[in-house]
Amino acid sequence: MTNTATAGATPRWRIWPLYAAGFTTAFGAHGIAANLGEYTQGGLASFLVLGALLAVYDGVEVLLKPVFGAIADRVGARPVLLGGLAAFAAASAAFLLLSAAGAPTAALWLARLGQGAAASAFSPAASTLVARLSPRAGRGRAFGSYGFYKSLGYTLGPLLGGVLMALGGMTALFAVMGALAFTVAVWAAIAVPAVAPLPRTRQTVLDLARGLGHGWFLRPTVALAGATAALSVGVGFLPVSGAAAGLGSVATGAAVSVLAACGAITQPLAGRALDAGRISAATGLTTGLLVTAAGLAAALLPGLAGVLLAAVAIGAGTGLITPVAFAVLAASAPEERMGQVMGSAELGRELGDAGGPLLVAGVATATALSGGYAALAVLLALAPLMLIRRRSAPGPDAVDGSAERETRPAR
Repeated sequence: MTNTATAGATPRWRIWPLYAAGFTTAFGAHGIAANLGEYTQGGLASFLVLGALLAVYDGVEVLLKPVFGAIADRVGARPVLLGGLAAFAAASAAFLLLSAAGAPTAALWLARLGQGAAASAFSPAASTLVARLSPRAGRGRAFGSYGFYKSLGYTLGPLLGGVLMALGGMTALFAVMGALAFTVAVWAAIAVPAVAPLPRTRQTVLDLARGLGHGWFLRPTVALAGATAALSVGVGFLPVSGAAAGLGSVATGAAVSVLAACGAITQPLAGRALDAGRISAATGLTTGLLVTAAGLAAALLPGLAGVLLAAVAIGAGTGLITPVAFAVLAASAPEERMGQVMGSAELGRELGDAGGPLLVAGVATATALSGGYAALAVLLALAPLMLIRRRSAPGPDAVDGSAERETRPAR
């Protein structure tokens, strides 16, 4: 089955399980992360444990996403997707078994490690299949829809996780996550068609580094890293700003929900606009970065107005960047290296996810939280200048994805 025939003949309902996989990884990350506070008792050691529990999921993803992306190119993305979802369900079930055996702390560590490793497999596999099963002219819309359901998982994860925690504690939360992953795996096995891996030539590490150093990869990946950094900062620090302004938990929680909702709504619209030619990739990435930077600057304003303006702008800016960036990557990547490229781009997102809060926290420690917001806002506002400069540099790798073959990763 060739990719062209598959993409042209694939009904949309066959891609829906891939959107569900995106929801699953987002729900798995935030549903538990938002409810780990009960393990913190206020001491330094407890805070360190909490930080480690929060980091282990993302840390494993940083290490393994490029690896599983390359494996998806070798054996096919569908087996990696199904195996990752099954492993996620197994890791969730392991928590139930170990917790019932009287080792809840060890169960939590192992389950989070296993879930992160499993998500490292099925997340880049899902994005690879979204690209290969969608026609080139419709990839913006496809990634917009994929991003919508992923944002939905980020939005509903803390809320549903809190409800499940209230009903049955961590046991109920992991049970539902395991059941969700298993259900999506079965659905994907039934609906998602097989896409055979394409022939590839031998590639060295140097070839990979040289290929991924070109602008067609760096531009959208830098934009994705910036967007994820701002999103993580918004979710983590806007409630702190709200509390400092005297706002209650309901108001600050609503602000975070507004941020996630704006991102979810914007992504399908941005993808359709890109496919229809109403915006170019360069315009989408640049505008998204500037709007996101403006949102971080708005966080400097006092009171509820500043928090809400920041939430709206950060959500809209990151929602514009994400589908455009992934559509550019899908259009520029060699089809036989799609998994490797998507996994490497996901690595960039994870680095932004970790680096954004670290930057803001570090500057805030030396100055104030407003200084942290300002530092990240300046970086994002300057990022388009780097993109424009690289676009004007000699070479055929255009930002709209029309890269010439010699600028792509060696095959």
